[in-house]
Amino acid sequence: MLLPGPASSQVGIGIGVMRAGILGGITSFIGFTLPSVIALILFALLLTGFDIGNAGWIHGLKIVAVSIVAHAILEMAKNLTPDLKRKAIAIFALIGTLLWQSAFTQVGVILIAAFFGFLLFKQHDEVQVAQSKFPITKRVSVICLLLFFGLLFLLPVIREITGSYWVAMFDSFYRSGSLVFGGGHVVLPLLEQELVPTGWISEESFLAGYGATQAVPGPLFTFAAYLGAVMKGWQGGLVATLAVFLPAFLLILGALPFWDALRNNSKIKGAITGVNAAVIGILISAFYFPIWTSSIIAPIDFALAAILFSMLAYWKLPPWIIVLTGAIGGSLMTLI
Repeated sequence: MLLPGPASSQVGIGIGVMRAGILGGITSFIGFTLPSVIALILFALLLTGFDIGNAGWIHGLKIVAVSIVAHAILEMAKNLTPDLKRKAIAIFALIGTLLWQSAFTQVGVILIAAFFGFLLFKQHDEVQVAQSKFPITKRVSVICLLLFFGLLFLLPVIREITGSYWVAMFDSFYRSGSLVFGGGHVVLPLLEQELVPTGWISEESFLAGYGATQAVPGPLFTFAAYLGAVMKGWQGGLVATLAVFLPAFLLILGALPFWDALRNNSKIKGAITGVNAAVIGILISAFYFPIWTSSIIAPIDFALAAILFSMLAYWKLPPWIIVLTGAIGGSLMTLI
C-alpha cells in the first residue's frame, strides 16, 4: 500500500517473487491478469467491430460506472479520511483537480498532499518487526528502480522526438500506471485525461468499458486492455496492458529488498497518509467529470443509478449482477 500502482496485482507479483524470484513474479502476474485481459479485449473488439457504441445498453453501462464509483468513494473515504485534517486534504485535491484538469495537476496535488502528510502525520509509533529474506539482490532492485524512473522521464522525450503513435500510447499508459495511489479506481481520471482529450477514444466508449470492467473478475487495471484494444485492436490491448502494469512490477522488484527499512519509517507513513486522503478528492473530481456529467442526463438516468447503487451498497449484490441490470435498464430506457 506504500507504493503507487494496483495493490492487488502487486500483492500477486510480490508473492510470486517471494516464492520463485523474478520468473515467479511474471508467472503469478500472468495468471492473475490474463483472464480479464482476454475478456476485455474481446469486448472491445465487439464494441468497435459491430458499431454498437450508441446502443441503449451501452448507456446503461455508463450509469453502472456512476453507481460503482460512488460506492467505491464512500467506502474508501471511511478509511482514508476519518478526521478533519485528512478531509481538508481531500477537499484541496478535489478543488485543484476539478478547476485545473490535467495529469500534471494530479501529480502536483499528490506531491503537495505527501508534503502535508509528512508534516501532519509523522507521529506514528515505531513497530519493530522481524527481518525478511528476499530472493533478489539489492543490485537488481536498484536497476529496476532506475529503469522505473528512467522510463517515466524519458518516454515523454522519446514520444516528442519520434512522433510514434505506439510510443505515445505506451507513454500514456505507463505514466498512468506510475502515478496511481489508492487502488484501481484512481487510474480512471488519469487515463481519461490522457486518452479522451486527445481523441484516441470517445467518452462514451471510455465509460462503457469501465462499466464492463466491473463485470469481469480480476484487477481494475485491466481496463487498460479494453482501452488499448479500442484504440489499436488486440495488439493495442496487449501493449496497453504491459505499459500500465510495468511500473507496478518494477516498483515491487525495486522495493522488496528495502522493505524492512521502509515499513517502519514513520515519515514515509505520514506522507502516504496525506496521499491517500488526496486520492479521495481526486476520485470525487473524476466522479463529477467525466462520469456524472456524461452519464446522468435525464431524471430517469438518476433513478436507474439510485437503484444500482442501492443494489450494490445495501443489498450487497455482486458487481456482475449490477452490470447486467444496468445494461438491461439502459436498453429498456430507449423504449420509453
